[in-house]
Amino acid sequence: MVRLFDEPGTRGSEPLLIASLLRTPLATAPHQQIVYRDVARYDYLTLRTRIGKLAHALSELGISAGDTVAVMDWDSNRYLESYFAIPMMGAVLMTVNLRLSPAQIAYTLQRAEARVVLVHHDFVPLLTELRAQLPLVTQTVLLEPDAADECPIGPRRLDYEDLLAVADADFAFGEFDERAVATTFFTTGTTGMPKAVCFSHRQIMIHTLAVLGALASPQHGQSFRQGDVYMPMTPMFHVHAWGLPYVATLLGVKQVYPGRYEPARLLALREREGVSYSHCVPTILQMLLDAPQSATTDLRGWKVTVGGAALGESLARAALARGMDVFAAYGMSETCPFLTATRLTGGDQSADGAAEITRRCRTGLPAPLVDLRIVDEQMQEVAHDGETMGELVVRTPWLTGGYVNDPTATAELWHGGYLHTRDIATIDQQGVVQIRDRLKDVIKTGGEWISSLLLEDLIGRHADVGEVAVIGIADDRWGERPVAVVVARAATVDHLDAAALRQHLAAFVLAGQIPKYAVPERFEFVASIPKTSVGKIDKKHLRAMLNSNVSPSAN
Repeated sequence: MVRLFDEPGTRGSEPLLIASLLRTPLATAPHQQIVYRDVARYDYLTLRTRIGKLAHALSELGISAGDTVAVMDWDSNRYLESYFAIPMMGAVLMTVNLRLSPAQIAYTLQRAEARVVLVHHDFVPLLTELRAQLPLVTQTVLLEPDAADECPIGPRRLDYEDLLAVADADFAFGEFDERAVATTFFTTGTTGMPKAVCFSHRQIMIHTLAVLGALASPQHGQSFRQGDVYMPMTPMFHVHAWGLPYVATLLGVKQVYPGRYEPARLLALREREGVSYSHCVPTILQMLLDAPQSATTDLRGWKVTVGGAALGESLARAALARGMDVFAAYGMSETCPFLTATRLTGGDQSADGAAEITRRCRTGLPAPLVDLRIVDEQMQEVAHDGETMGELVVRTPWLTGGYVNDPTATAELWHGGYLHTRDIATIDQQGVVQIRDRLKDVIKTGGEWISSLLLEDLIGRHADVGEVAVIGIADDRWGERPVAVVVARAATVDHLDAAALRQHLAAFVLAGQIPKYAVPERFEFVASIPKTSVGKIDKKHLRAMLNSNVSPSAN
C-alpha cells in the first residue's frame, strides 16, 4: 500500500498557485523594470500593486471564482497583469486569438462563457459588431482607448487605467484548490471551429519550473537566466506566450512588451532596452532579418528560441551570421506548450559549423518531467536510431486533459494513455528528437514517405528563396506528389525559376540527402504564402487552393 502523509494539505505544504510566482521577484528584484513600449515603465512592486487593483476592479464588476474574463490586447504590461490578477482571484483567464475570423472570435467568447472583456482600442469596432452574439458578456473595459471610443457592451464606458486609479490594491487573494482552472484558449489548425483547452494552476506552475530548468541548464548558450532582458515575440494570446512571461516573472528579470509586432519597433526595443532573450515563430525571425532597420542594429548575443514551425538551416545560418544565438524548441497548444528544446554540447561543433547548425535546428531533448516516446501504429516504441520514424506521443504533469465538451476528439488525443501530437519524428541514442513532418503533411509517393519539412529546408537554402512551403497533391500514378510553393527574394524575383530549383536540389540527390523521386516536378511562384492565425504556413489552405487550381498567393 502507498503510504500517505497523515495530514495532507496542512503543515509543510501549500497549493501550487500562480500567485506563488510573485514571491521571489518581490523579495529579490523588487525594483527591476517592466516596460511597455514608450507607454509604461515601472517595477515589480508596482506590478504587484496593479495586480491587486485589477482584481479589485473586476470583483466590483461582479467577477468571482470560476467566472471567465477575456482579454483582447496586443502584448503589454496590462496583459502581464491579467496573467496574474485573473487566475489569482480564482477566475479564468481567456486569451482571445486576435487573428481568428469575427465568427470564430464570437464562437470562442460564447463557448468560454466570458462575462467581462478587456479590449484594446483596435478591437472595439469588432466587439461592437459582435455584441448581439455575446449575451453573457455584461461589461467591456477599454484598454488604451481613443477618446471617441464608445463602450461596446455594458451600461457605461469603463477605462482600464481609470478603474485601477480608484481601486484598492489590497485585494484579499485566498488559497484554493491548485486543480482550479486558471486559463483557457482555443486551438487552431484543426478541422471545424477552434477547440477549447484549459490549464490549471498546478499545471502552469509545474510547466513554469520545468521550462526554467530546461532553459537554465545548457552549458553553451541557448539559455534564459537571471540577468537576461526578456521580450516576447510570440503573442500573449497564444499558449500563454509559450509560458515564458511566467518564467520571466519568477526569474525577476527585466521584461519588455512591444505591443503589436512591427519589425522597426522590435529592433528599436532590442537596442534601447538591451533585450537578450526572445522567442518567436520562423516567419517573425525572417521578418526581423529582412527589415531595413536590421542592417544597422547590432543583433549579437540575442538568444531567440524558435518554435511553432520547423527552424530551417538556411534561416538559422542567416541568424547566426548576425551573431544571434538561435535554437529550436517544440510544443503545441495542448501541451501548455513546452516539450523539448535543443542545446549544444562541445561535440556538436565542426570546422565548418555544419554540425552546430544541424543541432540547433533539431527538435531537441525532452524538458524535465517529459515522458516522450516515438511509436508505431500499435503504440510500440520504435528504434532509437535517428532514422526509424513514428508518431511522437507524450505524458507530463501539465498536458491538457482534453478538449472542452468534445469527448470524441479527447479520446483520439489521449488514445493509449499518451497525448498524440500527430507529428512524425525520430529519436537517436542520445535522446535527441527530430520532427520529420506532421502526420497530415507527410507525402506518400509510390509507397515511400517524403518529408515536406526536409524539402522546405533544402529548397530554402537557395540564396534566391525567401520562403517556401511543400505540400502533397493527389496524383493518379504515384498517389501523391510534392508541390513547392515559393516566394522569391525581392531582388531576385525575376531570376528564380523551376529549373534553377531543380538544379539546386540535384546536389542534395547526389549527396544522398534525398531520393531523386522527392524532387518536385511542380513549382508555384507566388508573392506571399498564406498563414494561420499564429503565423504558421497554412498548408490546409494551400492544399485546397492547389487542388482546385487556384493561385495559392495570399491576397
